[in-house]
Amino acid sequence: MTWLWILFGVLAVLAGARYRVHLHSSRSRGPRVDDDAVRRILDEGTLVTPDEDEPLDLDEAARAEEEFWSESWDEPEEFGR
Repeated sequence: MTWLWILFGVLAVLAGARYRVHLHSSRSRGPRVDDDAVRRILDEGTLVTPDEDEPLDLDEAARAEEEFWSESWDEPEEFGR
């Protein structure tokens, strides 16, 4: 019975270590926002980062949304109880 509690303890420690690694890696992914970046946001209204994706095409998004909603939808089948 003691081995079971030791196993639970080891699993808890491993889960905690994995969570800390996940927190550390998620912090380093996004753009760094410092005082200079905040000033640029306030002055220009945007923040451009070197690895930023190209801007979204809003016309293309509107066309895709219209195409999605214009599709015909089949009524769901009723399941007997």
